[in-house]
Amino acid sequence: MSWPAYLSFLAFAAVLTLVPGPDVAVVTRNTLAGGRRRGWWSAVGVTCSNVVQGTAAAAGLGAVLLRVEPLFQAVRWAGICYLVVLGVQAWRSAVLGRYPALDGGAAAGGQARTGLRQGFLTNITNPKVLVFYLAVLPQFLGRGAPVGVLALFALSHAALGLGYLAGLVAVLHRARRVLSRRPVRRALDALTGTALLGFGVRLATERA
Repeated sequence: MSWPAYLSFLAFAAVLTLVPGPDVAVVTRNTLAGGRRRGWWSAVGVTCSNVVQGTAAAAGLGAVLLRVEPLFQAVRWAGICYLVVLGVQAWRSAVLGRYPALDGGAAAGGQARTGLRQGFLTNITNPKVLVFYLAVLPQFLGRGAPVGVLALFALSHAALGLGYLAGLVAVLHRARRVLSRRPVRRALDALTGTALLGFGVRLATERA
């Protein structure tokens, strides 16, 4: 493995991680809705999906998915529909403006499951993640790279993403008492709902 290539990939992946996407929107909304626990588990869900997709790409399974057009399109449209559902839910919360007390809401276990599920599904149904692993990694490694090296690069990207999302959760949680004020929360729900719907529309209109 070439260390300069690895460090170049880490720099590229770090910049890419900072670009807001569906994962950030979901983690943000879950943190505001359920606090640090739910936000953290959303970040873990995203990371678990990155690990699954990165491992699949390293093992060659991701390329199979891209070649089977009906399967790829099914995953793509499932992701679009899921983003739309989450976006509509956020907008519904913004319109109704009914929020539980800051320390109320679902039980801790329910918060964790909700966060993990939404984080994982948002990422796993986003075909851009798999395309990233299949199209970008070879640019840094070249052809014929060992599976272990491919996996190392993919898992490094997942670790960077987890660190960034965990930091985002910590910042949002510290500011949660301000951000959870009803007018602010309604505005944030409207913003995240619009972002999620926008990501869904963009994914639907882009050429696969």
